[in-house]
Amino acid sequence: MNAVAFEPTFLSRPRVSAAGFRRALVAGMRRVLERREHLNRINVFPVPDGDTGSNLAFTLHAVLAGGLSRPATSVGALMRAVAEDAIEGARGNSGAILAQFFCGISEALGDARQLSPEGIALAVRAGSTHARSALAQPREGTILSVIQAFAEALQAPARNLESWFGAALDTARSALADTPRQLAVLRQAGVVDAGAQGFVDLIEGIHGFILDQRVSQGVAELDEEDYSTLEWHAEADADKPWCSECLITGPALQRDALRAALVDLGADSVVLAGSATRARLHAHVADPGALFELAGRFGAVSARKAEDMRAQHRAAQRHARVTVVTDSASDLPAGIGEQLPLDVVPVRVSFGDEDFLDRVSISHAEFYRRLREGGVLPQTSQPPPGDFRRCFELLLSHSESVVYVGLARVLSGTLQSGEAAASRCGAGRVRVIDSGQVSCAQALLAIAAAECAHAGGSVAEIEALLAQLRAQTYLFAAARDIQHAVRGGRVPHWILPLARTLGLTAIARMRTDGRLAVNGALFGKHRVPERFARYLARRLPRANRWRVMVGHCDAAEEAAALLSALRQRLAVTRHWLVETGPAIGAHAGPGTLVVGFSPEPGQEG
Repeated sequence: MNAVAFEPTFLSRPRVSAAGFRRALVAGMRRVLERREHLNRINVFPVPDGDTGSNLAFTLHAVLAGGLSRPATSVGALMRAVAEDAIEGARGNSGAILAQFFCGISEALGDARQLSPEGIALAVRAGSTHARSALAQPREGTILSVIQAFAEALQAPARNLESWFGAALDTARSALADTPRQLAVLRQAGVVDAGAQGFVDLIEGIHGFILDQRVSQGVAELDEEDYSTLEWHAEADADKPWCSECLITGPALQRDALRAALVDLGADSVVLAGSATRARLHAHVADPGALFELAGRFGAVSARKAEDMRAQHRAAQRHARVTVVTDSASDLPAGIGEQLPLDVVPVRVSFGDEDFLDRVSISHAEFYRRLREGGVLPQTSQPPPGDFRRCFELLLSHSESVVYVGLARVLSGTLQSGEAAASRCGAGRVRVIDSGQVSCAQALLAIAAAECAHAGGSVAEIEALLAQLRAQTYLFAAARDIQHAVRGGRVPHWILPLARTLGLTAIARMRTDGRLAVNGALFGKHRVPERFARYLARRLPRANRWRVMVGHCDAAEEAAALLSALRQRLAVTRHWLVETGPAIGAHAGPGTLVVGFSPEPGQEG
């Protein structure tokens, strides 16, 4: 390449910022999504199965919902996220080739913070080489030919970004028009290659963004604070903050009827890609549960995901030194994440073949309604590492570090899932801490950690605080009816008739090894909250000033009575009343009361 042809000011430093690069990629990918039906219609090679547009949409949506859904500090970091998301979400022949193209670009960019046209040309050439190497028998007249023509055209000297990129686009269009000459099946069908058309659509969208922005020497840079504001207003309707998706399968999906139903629901940013038997749905909605319920009318629903864009927006604006994450097994008070740098990854809940996200696609009221009706017992499972990774990486784009305060290791694989995700975030920026607790006690520790972070505390200071508090944090639960524990195999069957005959309310306590074990019982069913409060007050250190969180499994009135009785007997500095979710409710059943105690930070234990 003749570097002298560049203007000196253009060569003096890269001109395409990470923010601008991201917005250009988003524009290009949206162009492909808009054209997916056309790509499906012209898909005849290698198999006339009419799914190239859908496969590209699946692949690119994985990227849009992942690395491109948040700002990055450098183009290198951004492209690494794009490449990883594309590989994980790649579908079909063209999707896999495009993902490999992104990987080649990522490797070439390395840790570059910004880009010049020369850097773009070198990266695209590397991407073309990687894409071709991915096939054992590459064929001309496909997406490979068009990528290569585009890459070669970018090697020309650049004096102006618009004309330089536009000339390379024209070359790619010519290569696309030539694909029928190279492949007889295309010539016979009278179409160009669908995958190649999809690639041209991608770079047409990027070029359109460059022209619309009127950028003369690179994509316009954005101030990070302004960019954070733009993220919310440009991408999300404030009344539809949940970015939701699911997989729908069935023998003959009524896609047109589903689209009409989505319009009636008021869903935005809808992507429905796939075939007549398998489709991926993405939408921005006010209520993910309503979306998944609607989707269930058209087929079997799985792979539910919903992310609160309001929380993402808050994370982008607060720029905390450390952000704390917990899982939804900790029964946090509503709205606490709006006050503190505290985010939540939902655990999974299932009733038979129906899968839900705790607190997102199934409410506690609906959970306990199903539980009371009997039938299939609910099961809980840990979030996959991908859920944690998306959360961690989003927060790390705005924070120096993340501390994950997780569910007790011995109770679930949730902590291990978080550890697996943390190991992929690099440079030890995510610290995973075993709370040794669940429910209200876990929530108390997460809140204390977030308060420390909010006050400017370091990871080391948060770790030290939790080490001190954990040894003095307690969890108790009182189960009115142990039939759910018996049905689940956690309590022997012979105990149930005895407990009912004696009118026992079983009391469990979290042990130091992180396991819940029966610790006692109350005889009779009268005035349980008041008697439970007396029981607890006798077993806590009297000198402490306590933070108290009372949770209930669909028993709000009794929980309020319990909290009132505890405040009369203990020195309570702060208190919360919360709904207890499936982590406890699935095992203890409706009517259970849960109490967490933790000393006020700063006092001597």
